[in-house]
Amino acid sequence: MPWRQLDTAALVGAIILVFVSYGVRAVRVYDYFRAQFPQQLAGGLPLCLHLSLQHNLLNNLLPMRSGELSFPLLMSRYFAVPAKRSLPVLLWFRLLDLHTLALLAALIIGADLIGQTMTLLLTAIWLLLPWLGYRLYRPWLQRIGDRPGRGWGLLRHILHSLPHSPASFWRSWWWTLLNWVIKLAVFAWVLSLFIDIGLGPAWLGATFGDLTSVLPIHGIAGAGTYEAGVMAGLLPFHIAPAAALTAAVNLHLFVLSCTILSGLVSLMLPKRIAAEA
Repeated sequence: MPWRQLDTAALVGAIILVFVSYGVRAVRVYDYFRAQFPQQLAGGLPLCLHLSLQHNLLNNLLPMRSGELSFPLLMSRYFAVPAKRSLPVLLWFRLLDLHTLALLAALIIGADLIGQTMTLLLTAIWLLLPWLGYRLYRPWLQRIGDRPGRGWGLLRHILHSLPHSPASFWRSWWWTLLNWVIKLAVFAWVLSLFIDIGLGPAWLGATFGDLTSVLPIHGIAGAGTYEAGVMAGLLPFHIAPAAALTAAVNLHLFVLSCTILSGLVSLMLPKRIAAEA
């Protein structure tokens, strides 16, 4: 289906929902860092949205995940949060992103490969892994104590940056899940506009496409790598490669359009510098 034949109102609604997912991502950042840096983050949700949109723009456009470097730089500039505290949190967020994307993909793939019962059992185990990691790192932090040395000090900074309480852990996981469910639902719908497939295949194609934006195999603006991810997700459904490629390219155009539009919107949001607050 050509772009000019799409329903304008539905397309605008899809863009709005993508921006809602951007807002959820900003809330995740704000909610997490507010617990650790209450003074710097006080009233900083609009600035967090500005930061998240800028980070998203650079992350999607720059190759090989180099845009990730903007996150600690912006957190230091806007909130005076040092990189040694923000980088471990970014890693924690990315682990949650990967965990959630794998979960959402497994729910589609597993039912066909190993049956519904086994899929549900493995899903429950997979869901427990982040929680087990959280429960284990607290004793590690106590064992480290005040051991001297730069290496131990760096490890302490990393562990101190991880969730401080079960509430913080579950909120960061919840915001992650909500973000990806909204985003992938929209992307799956857009993908299905350009190829005649069901929700399951479209969801898997969109999921694999976004996996390339989380992993370090990411070309300039995702060119080529994003399409390859979408096609890999559609591969099990025996879809003609030409049709899959056309749909993947059109979905990528939608993603890039939302990314660039979000960057323009970020210019209209507050840019209060922490040092000037």
